[in-house]
Amino acid sequence: MAKNNSSVQPFGMKDKLGYMFGDFGNDFTFILSSSFMLKFYTDVMGISAGVVGVLMMAARFVDAVTDVTMGQIVDRSKPTKDGKFKPWIKRMCGPVAIASFLIYQSGFANMAYGFKVFWMVITYILWGSIFYTSINIPYGSMASAVSSDPKDRAELSTWRTIGATLAGLVIGVGTPMVAYEVVDGNTVLSGSRMTIIAGVFSICAIVCYLLCFNLVRERVEVKANNQKLEVGNLLKSLVTNRSLLGIIAAAILLLLGMLGMQGMAGYVYPNYYGSAAAQSASALIGSVVMLVICAPFASKLAAKFGKKELSMVSCAFGAAVYLVCLVVNPKNPYVYVGFYALAYVGLGFFNTVIWAMITDVIDDAEVKNGVREDGTIYSVYSFARKLGQALSSGMIGGLLSMIGYTQESAFDPVVTKGIFNLSCIIPAIGLGAVALALLFIYPLSKKRVEENVAILEKRRRKA
Repeated sequence: MAKNNSSVQPFGMKDKLGYMFGDFGNDFTFILSSSFMLKFYTDVMGISAGVVGVLMMAARFVDAVTDVTMGQIVDRSKPTKDGKFKPWIKRMCGPVAIASFLIYQSGFANMAYGFKVFWMVITYILWGSIFYTSINIPYGSMASAVSSDPKDRAELSTWRTIGATLAGLVIGVGTPMVAYEVVDGNTVLSGSRMTIIAGVFSICAIVCYLLCFNLVRERVEVKANNQKLEVGNLLKSLVTNRSLLGIIAAAILLLLGMLGMQGMAGYVYPNYYGSAAAQSASALIGSVVMLVICAPFASKLAAKFGKKELSMVSCAFGAAVYLVCLVVNPKNPYVYVGFYALAYVGLGFFNTVIWAMITDVIDDAEVKNGVREDGTIYSVYSFARKLGQALSSGMIGGLLSMIGYTQESAFDPVVTKGIFNLSCIIPAIGLGAVALALLFIYPLSKKRVEENVAILEKRRRKA
């Protein structure tokens, strides 16, 4: 039921800017982790890429508990004067920022191997499985409370993507320019600089979270759901919820492709091309693509053709671009950047509308079950995204180990050629699989979404 309080401002630019800052804050730690954590622990801390990848995947078993638990806590929490979801952002912004900073402590580089592994696991679990979960799930669930209008939610999804893009711009462009140094003719990552960078980004994350808290308003009353959690029923509903299964599959595969691109960038540019500047350029161009092409046109194209339909075509295009790049094998790093930019157009459209698609999934579940479970469904989806993140890191770590990557062999020609091949193959397979998952699993076409919106509007008018 929508609030009738006339003192609440109507949905507008403040909400969109505030929601943008929320994901800006999220990605100051998330993108730093997905883009540089593996590189930091292999090259600075001296831990095997395979070990880092396996441990990051193992942490997701903890998420299987913490994500759903947080979703239940959010669903059962009673609204306060600030809303049902917003208070969590203010409560948890400090802990998530501090935990992220603790991950990148280069002062421990000379400690015993076992201690370094222990430190990585503890800080990574604190950051990702506990504190990031406790802020990201309420933040993502909040979209349905800001407005009940699907168009407004699509705009929130777009502005969320803009926030993530801006964070990617700052981290992707700025970090390589500062974090790398040339030692004996090789471009290497500086541990002490990474520690400082992580501290600065943690402070920026807190500022962004507080801006989100102060700018966004919750207008739709979402009452506490006090139904007892039945794990068996939850699993049964998830297995039979085809729309949720479809978006989960697509999200995991998207992250394998997208984070594969980001993760391999930390190896293909400095190791294969010997150019940290090209890595910064790729992040800059990727951000420009999102801001100039994807963000302005995604909502319009989705409204005309459907979010599912747009996403299938764009991801298939991105996969094709990387296959061509693999065959061409450009020797100039900036030609490779050009292929990266074209592929980013493909994944960018899906990445822009995906947050609106999860609200479509929540609507679809409410139509079928008669109960709205924003927090629980979003928590399952959030877990799937983090699973994709972990699988990406584990996959990259394992594949780097398979081609013989170590601190000593980092610039061996055979190893660097393997790095290039992986940088094309991983996103090509990931994006191609996204298109197939949306085609064969995800059922929410443009027509189905519009039917669900009409059904829920009719129910709420009767309530």
